Amino acid sequence: QVQLAESGGGSVQAGGSLNLSCSVSGAVASNYAMAWFRRVPGKEREAVAGIDPIGGRNTAESVKGRFTISRDNAKNTLYLRMSSLKPEDTATYYCALGANRGHGRLLKSETYVHWGQGTQVTVSS
Repeated sequence: QVQLAESGGGSVQAGGSLNLSCSVSGAVASNYAMAWFRRVPGKEREAVAGIDPIGGRNTAESVKGRFTISRDNAKNTLYLRMSSLKPEDTATYYCALGANRGHGRLLKSETYVHWGQGTQVTVSS
């Protein structure tokens, strides 16, 4: 059974930083695309950043230059480094594991078949 477990969420003031992690068990994550999405209650889920098995990245315009996605295939772990956080970044953040390498589709939710439970990020002004 594939499981994804996010950690690292919390509360921070605007301008601060947080680092999220997502540990994968039950699958060899290095074979697949991975991504971070976020959701605010009442709004649609939004792609934040995606990464393919060899490190190719795609990042949403809303966070480009502030958020960096990375992965450690040896540790089966995905990361999201978030800096210069804004109140509008407040959301539940989910990591996702794809069923393929995700070429050209890293920010498409249809690419991903396994999802974590989410970790809350709250940014106060």
